[in-house]
Amino acid sequence: MDVLYPLAERRLGYVTTAQAAEVGVSRQQLSYLARTGSLERVAQGIYRLRRFPAERFEDVIVACLWAGDDAVASHDTALAIFDLTDAMPAVIHVSVPRRFRGQRPGIVVHTAPLGDGERTERGGVPVTTVERTINDVLASSGEDLARSAAEQAIARGLVTRRRLRAVLMAHGDLGQSLLDLVGSTA
Repeated sequence: MDVLYPLAERRLGYVTTAQAAEVGVSRQQLSYLARTGSLERVAQGIYRLRRFPAERFEDVIVACLWAGDDAVASHDTALAIFDLTDAMPAVIHVSVPRRFRGQRPGIVVHTAPLGDGERTERGGVPVTTVERTINDVLASSGEDLARSAAEQAIARGLVTRRRLRAVLMAHGDLGQSLLDLVGSTA
């Protein structure tokens, strides 16, 4: 357990079998720890150390862990994490910057490059930045949801007009519809 705690602390108490193997803990040891109550198996190959409480977005954390260490919550799911929408989407959206062929019910994996400044954490959940999220939502869910999210994000100080404008301008015609909302000031 001593080697699992530092590993699990980085992900709010969650650890994968692959991560555990990297520090010398076998699948058999994980199974034993789950049977004896030290760990809880929350999904195939993913455990939560019992000393850590279940998180509000546990299903999103699990989806990101399943998709890999470089995975982040994105699109409509990221809006929910930033509290920029009224409801959690019916499926969890995760983005990875590489080819990914795995499939799980209720999870949509987007393959897209993620720039250095397009990843962040919110409440321990790896997530795309607000600007990237709004741009992704604009591309996948349409202008109405993206506009509403942009207005809320600006009003709550989650993003500056300048940063959002830069992201929208970098994505050409797609972002033109929101540029009037963003304006040209900081």
